[in-house]
Amino acid sequence: MFIDTHAHIYLPQFNKDLKEVVERAKKANVFKILLPNIDTGSIASVYDLSHQFPGICYPMIGLHPCSVRQNWKEEIAQMESHIKQKETIAIGEIGIDLYWEQERFEEQKDAFEWQIQLALENELPIAIHSRTAIKHTIDCVSKYQNGSLTGVFHCFDQDSESASQILDLGFYVGIGGIITYRKNESLRDVVAAIPLERIILETDAPYLPPVPFRGKRNEPSYIPIIAETIAEIHGVALEEVKEATTASARKLFKI
Repeated sequence: MFIDTHAHIYLPQFNKDLKEVVERAKKANVFKILLPNIDTGSIASVYDLSHQFPGICYPMIGLHPCSVRQNWKEEIAQMESHIKQKETIAIGEIGIDLYWEQERFEEQKDAFEWQIQLALENELPIAIHSRTAIKHTIDCVSKYQNGSLTGVFHCFDQDSESASQILDLGFYVGIGGIITYRKNESLRDVVAAIPLERIILETDAPYLPPVPFRGKRNEPSYIPIIAETIAEIHGVALEEVKEATTASARKLFKI
């Protein structure tokens, strides 16, 4: 069994064929799909999907850095009640984005650190978004790492130094469709040096589909394509990648 540890299949892009998307995932041996939240407006959709597909879809709750505004404390306060219900398996998607939101760095950083503390208080892992902000996110995690903080750096596309720092923090590396892009040879070299047991698989659906589906909507059934590329990079059988990444996802998210 594969696990897609990061997919937004609650978004409108899946409204017309959601059941078919889940069925295709199951046929591809992807039997668990983790749903990172964006803001208070998406909470209901995340929970609806986890209730519609129990044991397959699992909710995370968090405020995405691109959704951070001046009222971010109010947004997170509304999420806290959901977090404390213990149905949530992680705090996410949280972090810092300096690609789209350069002018809100301080607010993003404060919101990120606030949610890290929520994760520690509730003994939950975190799913980190770190676009063009890997140093800042690593610094924040380092600040709060007391031996209890766990999580994943989602959509990893950085260098070996960043990978080493993430591993030293005890975190996992989320690998998605970009690993299949031939222009990313340097990323392949970095991933080759990351132990399989520290890698978890993700699609980030509907975004960043793997080759040969670039330019189309991504979906969880494409996870085996990502796994095959990792198997090629590590020089191991696909089954070994499946077993290692699934065991790590189960351990991290307690599912």
